[in-house]
Amino acid sequence: MCASPPSHFPSSDETDREAGAPDAGPPAGLSVAQCEALVRVIEAAPQVRRRHHFFLWNQGPLQRLLPHQVVVCGAYQRQRKELVHDAFHSVVLPGAVLELLSDSRAPFMRGLGAAWVQGGCRALCIELASTATAAPVVPHTAVDCAAAQRDLLLGCGIGELLVHGVSRPQRPHEIESLFVFATPGGRSTVQHALHLELLMPFVHSTWRRVQGLEGELRQPGAPAAHPSGGPALSARERQILAGLCRGLSNQQLGEQLGLSPLTVKNHVQKILRKLGAANRTQAVASALSLDLLACAADATLP
Repeated sequence: MCASPPSHFPSSDETDREAGAPDAGPPAGLSVAQCEALVRVIEAAPQVRRRHHFFLWNQGPLQRLLPHQVVVCGAYQRQRKELVHDAFHSVVLPGAVLELLSDSRAPFMRGLGAAWVQGGCRALCIELASTATAAPVVPHTAVDCAAAQRDLLLGCGIGELLVHGVSRPQRPHEIESLFVFATPGGRSTVQHALHLELLMPFVHSTWRRVQGLEGELRQPGAPAAHPSGGPALSARERQILAGLCRGLSNQQLGEQLGLSPLTVKNHVQKILRKLGAANRTQAVASALSLDLLACAADATLP
């Protein structure tokens, strides 16, 4: 797992000089539309308080600045004394990949944090399939241990990761948060890294707020988020919803439930109608907002 040189991304001024662009213009090379998107991201951030809010925030104006289909959010939890990861995705991913991205103790995920620190705590593009002769950004032992885990990502088309976070002042190894962005089959650009540098303070503070509020709601005696409950789902629909939340395809759900893909598709359509969702992504977001995932988790897949 090697970082593509340069070890840090050039500043917007450097990019403009190389492109021969005039000195005047939007900050950090942003277009007018991108500046408007940045303003929307900043304005909406204070209203993001729950996981489903964060998911929808990521699917909104932030996509115009940082296109991605997978984001892994890591936040340091002092009671556990480690980063704890949570993965969001708007594309179907194998269960093994989701487990890897959510495993804070996996050598691969630890290696990403080490790579970011070694890269100067700047937005870092990591090529998973790179055969370059550049020195590894994590120790050889970590790379060797992570080979099988890295191959899981390559197998679903994720060959590149954009990594950035926040560490404690004067203590770069004490990571407070770490975020990993990816798009199967996609590529990150220098511009994306520059945008991530701009966005990181808001992404960091927003995710920390979400984690704090979610933690309070999990405390004994905390009021239920939705006492009125959500739409009535059948046992089968709860099983299907559990699979959707895990990113399973109709084919995968059918194999696990002993159903045809067409039958699964019909169940999915019923779930979408009941949740008032236009697609799977919105259905998962609605399930998060209505606290239906606990019910779906009870209807485990065989």
